[in-house]
Amino acid sequence: MKLVYFAWVRERVGKAEEEVSPPPGVATVADLVAWLKGRGEEYAYAFENDSVVRAAVDRVHVRPDAAVTGAAEVAFFPPMTGG
Repeated sequence: MKLVYFAWVRERVGKAEEEVSPPPGVATVADLVAWLKGRGEEYAYAFENDSVVRAAVDRVHVRPDAAVTGAAEVAFFPPMTGG
């Protein structure tokens, strides 16, 4: 699965994107975030307030309980404001 990071999430993780193979127990966006937090301090820092970070699965905005099983891409980004 491809992970894409935007704005300050990208800056904190230190990369714009990466390919990962999460373990079998990772079934939802929330599970994926929890797994990522355990991968290193940069991820823990990026997702320290995971209720703020938004996600999109295969380019559709989703909630933390959305499934990631079989997803080609999951994107993470901070809240956006209009202007």
